Amino acid sequence: MPYLTARNLDVHLAGKRILEAVDFEFETGTWTGILGPNGSGKTTLLRTVAGFLEYQGDLLLHQRSIQSWSSRDMARQLAFVRQSHSMSFDFRVSELVMLGRAPHKTLLSSYDHTDEESVSHALQSVDLDGFEDRSFHSLSGGEQQRVFLAQALVQEADILMLDEPTTYLDVHHQYEFMEHVRSLVREGRSAIGAFHDLELAARFSDQLLILQNGRVAAQGPPVDVLTSELLADVFRMKADVQPTSDGAVRITYAQPLP
Repeated sequence: MPYLTARNLDVHLAGKRILEAVDFEFETGTWTGILGPNGSGKTTLLRTVAGFLEYQGDLLLHQRSIQSWSSRDMARQLAFVRQSHSMSFDFRVSELVMLGRAPHKTLLSSYDHTDEESVSHALQSVDLDGFEDRSFHSLSGGEQQRVFLAQALVQEADILMLDEPTTYLDVHHQYEFMEHVRSLVREGRSAIGAFHDLELAARFSDQLLILQNGRVAAQGPPVDVLTSELLADVFRMKADVQPTSDGAVRITYAQPLP
């Protein structure tokens, strides 16, 4: 059953149409990778689904319009990890991750031992065990990104929405985090991730949605979607694409196309 459905979705920003006539259905318990060149609308799509942007058309979360969800209820359903972060104030790592528990608290309730255990487990999951008392501003870019990934994990939302989640991460932590998200999807959660790395997206995603100039260029399983023809048309790259035994693809880039 689809948890997220779009029909004829349009989004305008500053008078410019960014998304046009976008249609899709994302099935519960799957990972959908969003791909496309810079400016194709990937981040705009994620921000619209998260309820941050106005739109025209239909956008349904669990068969209800996104616009009908309260911000608190949305936060319980969806955890959104942005591509970049600007922090005006410094926090200890544990304090920042603990903010992810806020949707599960009332104004008068306090954080308890269960919340602390959730924070500790999330930090271990992103290889930041022992960083609880570190200052956020003292961390490297990759470590800061992993703090926000941990914050999304403690939110315990059914849907993880990831905008370039491996930005600033080294190869080890890229694959470690992706494997962790993959395990959550196997347990029944759903994930949506925007990527630049086509092979990484193909390796971990169940399906891909390819955007080009704000419209859907292709969607389906990675091995069906990522073809030499699509790379030439959408990404302007001449490349050889070969399927792998695990259902992903191996891409050998030759040269950029005019």
